[in-house]
Amino acid sequence: MIDRAVYKTKKDNDGDILALCNSGQYWSPRSKADAIRDIESGTTRYYVPWSDGTKTFIKVVPGASGKYLRTDKDQTSRNNLDDLPDC
Repeated sequence: MIDRAVYKTKKDNDGDILALCNSGQYWSPRSKADAIRDIESGTTRYYVPWSDGTKTFIKVVPGASGKYLRTDKDQTSRNNLDDLPDC
């Protein structure tokens, strides 16, 4: 399994995640659909890295209009996909 760090996200006008990004990486940007397929197939894990080496993994969750990507809610918003800079 491959782990890929995510530092930025591409969002639409409503703030929905369209892609995951890590500048300079061959796979970036990775579309939402491709990232969902990667995660569900078990080939790739995407995560938001912390300066202390901790990783907050990105999950696929069902929604009213289909599957979407998110991190689990915790004590900080620094790892929320919506709060990452745009790519």
